[in-house]
Amino acid sequence: MDLSPVLDGFGVVLEPANLLYCLIGVVVGMLIGVLPGLGPAATIAILLPLTFGIEPVTAIIMLAGIFYGAQYGGTITSVLLRLPGEASSVVTVFDGHALAKQGKAGTALGIAAIGSFIGGTVSIVAMSLVAPLVAAFALDFGPPEYTALALLGILLVATISGGNRIKAVIAACVGLLLATVGRDGFTAAERFTFDNLSLADGLDFVPIAMGLFGLGEILYNLEERHRATQAPAHVANVWPSRKDLRQSAGAIGRGSVLGFVLGILPGGGATLSSLAAYAVEKRRAKHPERFGKGAIEGVAAPETANNAAATSSFIPLLTLGIPANATMAVIFGALLILDVSPGPQLVTENPDLFWGVVNSMYLGNILLLIMSIPLVGLFVKILRVRPTVLAPITVLITLVGVYTVNNSVFDIVLVIVFGALGYLMKKLGFEPGPLVLAFVLGSLLEDSLRRSLLLFDGDPTGFLTRPISGVLLAVFLAVALLPPIRAAIRRTRTHENHLL
Repeated sequence: MDLSPVLDGFGVVLEPANLLYCLIGVVVGMLIGVLPGLGPAATIAILLPLTFGIEPVTAIIMLAGIFYGAQYGGTITSVLLRLPGEASSVVTVFDGHALAKQGKAGTALGIAAIGSFIGGTVSIVAMSLVAPLVAAFALDFGPPEYTALALLGILLVATISGGNRIKAVIAACVGLLLATVGRDGFTAAERFTFDNLSLADGLDFVPIAMGLFGLGEILYNLEERHRATQAPAHVANVWPSRKDLRQSAGAIGRGSVLGFVLGILPGGGATLSSLAAYAVEKRRAKHPERFGKGAIEGVAAPETANNAAATSSFIPLLTLGIPANATMAVIFGALLILDVSPGPQLVTENPDLFWGVVNSMYLGNILLLIMSIPLVGLFVKILRVRPTVLAPITVLITLVGVYTVNNSVFDIVLVIVFGALGYLMKKLGFEPGPLVLAFVLGSLLEDSLRRSLLLFDGDPTGFLTRPISGVLLAVFLAVALLPPIRAAIRRTRTHENHLL
């Protein structure tokens, strides 16, 4: 492996502007993690207009900092208020708040900070080794391989993501339908435009993301914030004891590996990783009854895993051009807006951006570790700000931001429409993530599928004649058929038990 691009990447990170934006990203991410409901996907969507006019590498360094910074910020409300600021911090509530009630809030936050730093750092090192290999392998990808990969990505997001699977599949189908709006790329025929010139070029990603994640999340979470009336727990004894560190060591190690692996999978990400890490620790424990009552491993494992996953989810985005989760889909949109095409060529054609972003994560994790504990007092004060003050300011920033992208009133209308849709989806139990991911992957799927059929003279069996696309389609079928097969086996066993 040639180390010169890696070293050049450190040179990029240490430029004053990039250092500043890395710091801004991490601090904003922590703040966003503290505010329940307003997650990294929403924040990055709202801040997309601010990336115009700055260098692409600088912009992505800031957006990446927001993402992994939010993972730790969500821990603070989970421990102090029993209110997860992030979906990935839901599991931390069980033992983190129990420790806070025992007067060990500082210990829980301290071990979370250490676990987050170690998990993130391990994942970055592994990413530096794995990502170039993935990119080299991806150079063999053609339209058939991208078709199979896009199909698999959409299916995994719909089936692995939390919540009702049927609802996730419906949301993904809506996203695919929205991706077809506009002129056909092959025939120039207009589709679902209803003779509206504003729709002729298709729906723009920014108003959809800002509506669903920004406005929709704000509307939905206003009522959730009103329920958070309890006073934050007192924070003391921030540095964990040797006993706590010994107890947490194994959980941190396992969480790092598990988070890295699951973060790469489409639909995996930080939330699934934190759930899996918690389940592994509870299953391995000699006294599983401790979990939920203040087990330090119940904080260390999920917090380590979600930070490791937040980092490794950049691998499929940067090397394959496939976003692994909703936040990566928003960052994917930011890359396209900044005229950067993520994919196999990014590592070789734009090494400064690739290694600059990767290496900025080393610095970002160090900044998180240094700042996380001293800033807890500030975050506790922010939690006391009334949502009726924060929400209107955020909505105003969202609407002004989306207007500045194209100076279009129609985009503001789209934000309001998708904001209402996002609110209704959340109320009815539909997650917006699968919709946005399917929308992003929909164009890639359609374009690659039609190019593949032209390549195969219309013969769909051509996908099976190519090794990579054939294997990916086999995995697709396995993932699609596994849930109904399991359900059928479960029904059969239940029926047999009733007969006995």
